[in-house]
Amino acid sequence: MPSRLDLTAALAELPVNSAAAAVIGPEGIINISDTGERYNWASVTKIVSACTILDACMEGLVSLNDPLGPEGSTLGHLLAHTSGYTFDSTKTIAKPGIHRVYSNINTDVAAQHLAEVTGTSFTEHVHDRVLDLLDMDGARLEGPASRGMTSTISDLATLAAELLTPKLLLPEVVRLASTPTYPELDGVLPGFGRQRPNLWGYGCEIRGHKTPHWTAPGNSPSTFGHFGMSGSFCWIDPDAQLGCVFLCDRDFGTWASDSWPSFSQKVLDAYA
Repeated sequence: MPSRLDLTAALAELPVNSAAAAVIGPEGIINISDTGERYNWASVTKIVSACTILDACMEGLVSLNDPLGPEGSTLGHLLAHTSGYTFDSTKTIAKPGIHRVYSNINTDVAAQHLAEVTGTSFTEHVHDRVLDLLDMDGARLEGPASRGMTSTISDLATLAAELLTPKLLLPEVVRLASTPTYPELDGVLPGFGRQRPNLWGYGCEIRGHKTPHWTAPGNSPSTFGHFGMSGSFCWIDPDAQLGCVFLCDRDFGTWASDSWPSFSQKVLDAYA
């Protein structure tokens, strides 16, 4: 498919010093503006971590029903942000399954569980089950499972292409990550306020009819992905058969919530 959007020019309109982006279609990357720089994914890391854990579930090493976290919580509650943990501590503010409470701790505890059950470090699992499998050679988990990935844009684009059209990851892994679970639950989407409902799968946020939101106004309700506080995002729109990834050198703020939707809309207008 020919390039229909000057990504470099579109990125130059954003209030950042350095940024990279890519557009993904059913056959893979269809447009990319790559600085060659490594960027921090921040919470976009949770997509890789969730896929890693879900793949281990498919193998029978762990189960979404494993008791884990606060009393009454399971591994599934953790991946779906319904355990009740607060954002950055093991204190709880709700009983499991009652509210959608987004938390870094959820992913970190889930990752630790897999490592302890198998006797293999979570980093090794990430490489074996996702990074090496997809030939994401430049991607590294250099910190917590909730926010520690770094790479150039090309590796994140490779992940997005696999999420849009699974060829190596088990389709059930992608389905579980991107299908609403506990779909009736409300909760706060960081940076965008309370959402009713606040849809998530086992690892990915799902757009639904949330407003305001970081994706484009034209993205379908089935759009899934994640954004990160490092100024990163990855969205996959199954209805449009498109994905878009973005990395930059400026932390998330009002500049991002103001500019990302229009940037993503340009992608949809050009390729959908």
